Amino acid sequence: MKTDTMTARQAARQRRRRRRLVLGTAVALTAAGVLAALVLALLPDRRADAGTAATAQAITTASPTASSPTAPGAPAGTGTPTATDTARPAAHAAASAAAKPSAADAPRPSRPTPATASAAGRIRPGTTYRGVATAYEAGDGNGACLFGPSPDLMVAAMNTTDYESSRACGAYVLVHAANGASVTVRITNECPAPCAPGQLDLSHQAFAKLADLAVGRIPITWSLLSPGEVGTISIRYKTGSSPYWCGIQAIGHRNPVAALEIRTSDGWRQLPRTDYDYFLSADGSGCGGAIRITDIYGERLTITGIALRPNVVQPTGVQFSRH
Repeated sequence: MKTDTMTARQAARQRRRRRRLVLGTAVALTAAGVLAALVLALLPDRRADAGTAATAQAITTASPTASSPTAPGAPAGTGTPTATDTARPAAHAAASAAAKPSAADAPRPSRPTPATASAAGRIRPGTTYRGVATAYEAGDGNGACLFGPSPDLMVAAMNTTDYESSRACGAYVLVHAANGASVTVRITNECPAPCAPGQLDLSHQAFAKLADLAVGRIPITWSLLSPGEVGTISIRYKTGSSPYWCGIQAIGHRNPVAALEIRTSDGWRQLPRTDYDYFLSADGSGCGGAIRITDIYGERLTITGIALRPNVVQPTGVQFSRH
């Protein structure tokens, strides 16, 4: 009797175990199915996120830079600068425009920008050039730049290559000789061939500051200078200027002039520069109106009140900043 009772109980327990096993298996299969469905539902979003991340990476890394060539005429090992401009891809610009503005995006006062290769031309600030110095009879200091007589004769003629179609006109240059002597000269003239790149033809007075005139030719190094007291800038209209054609020249500028513009009915117009340092308005537009000049550092001065009076030096009362 006891045996029959125990056998019945064991059979019941086995049936209960089988039911729990079947139920657990069903639950597990259901859970697995739900999990698989969730995974499949999430897979497209993950792929989309991956694509977005790749795009963001491309925007971040695709920022090529372009370097300008080394300044010709400058010696190796003298720290000749190169102008490097970073070009942003259009996608980067669009992403920047869509970004939330912050205090850093607030407008700031404009400042003079550092001299660039395009603005400074061949003669660049912070660069030491090597060449030779020779001497010439400078007379009253006038020359190819057509500034007229110089108030002092610490002047020089720049070789044709570095003269660069008058871009060197009015530049102040600090010249060093190997014996330690130095002199500051202003470029008022051009030294044609056989003057080589880097060569300066100094007035007799300036050459004598470095060596005996009898030597005739000495090795030098030189660099652009932004001097202290130089007075203010003057403007002169060329002989023959009228409302139908005019040439305009800036005189007495501390730093080399990179551009000259005149105000016309259509706005500011940049004038082409001649190799004798005048800027020409061939059709007379803007002649007698406001003038805007920019130096190689990016500083811009607007000048008004200059009458259309040919061959008259008219002071402005303004000057470029010292660098």
